[in-house]
Amino acid sequence: MTPSPPLPSRLLNSPQVLWQAPFQEVVAAQAGQQLSGPWRLLLLGDGSPTRHLQLLSGLAVDVELIAMEAVPLAGPEAPAEVAELAPPLLRRQVWLCCGTECLAWAESWWNQEQAERHLGQRHQPIWHSLTANRAELYREVDGLAQVAAPWLEQRFGQSGPFWSRHYRFFRSGKELTVIREVFSPQLERWLGPSRPGAADHSRTDASPGDRSGSQHNDLQTL
Repeated sequence: MTPSPPLPSRLLNSPQVLWQAPFQEVVAAQAGQQLSGPWRLLLLGDGSPTRHLQLLSGLAVDVELIAMEAVPLAGPEAPAEVAELAPPLLRRQVWLCCGTECLAWAESWWNQEQAERHLGQRHQPIWHSLTANRAELYREVDGLAQVAAPWLEQRFGQSGPFWSRHYRFFRSGKELTVIREVFSPQLERWLGPSRPGAADHSRTDASPGDRSGSQHNDLQTL
């Protein structure tokens, strides 16, 4: 009997990294000097992003699962820290939405055994899953970047590039997962422009071309 062909992956290709802060600057809390204070706290602080989104919007965060699939190895698009996870790996991608607005996209890599232990509720934010029993966790922010992808522009309704970060969760000194997040410019409604003096990209009266050109100029000065 001929085996059935494998089902096509529903995972999205990771966004293209256009710029990335040096690792040493990120871990020393020296990266992101070009960011405004609120955006720097969001991207480089060790707080829960789902908690931040809920506090900013006043709405509960809905997790829209894109895919959660086994992957043999971390691809070249994965953060370097994923190589520290013991295979076999599982990769998970979600949209984070508040009301009718999608405010962030996230992907994470896990050892499959750890994923089965901690991701029983697949539509629940990772932070809730990991702290269900008030277990102590340590979050280390390892990367700050600007990224782009057509599907991000389509879902966010904004032209890129977009601010992104990645970090790891540790428990008892052991790495649990690596998480990458990308945030929508719509957050400027509450946080203000990501760069002091820059235009507010949460405005919907500016044409896509105008927003794209402004953000492109911002990227050139990083």
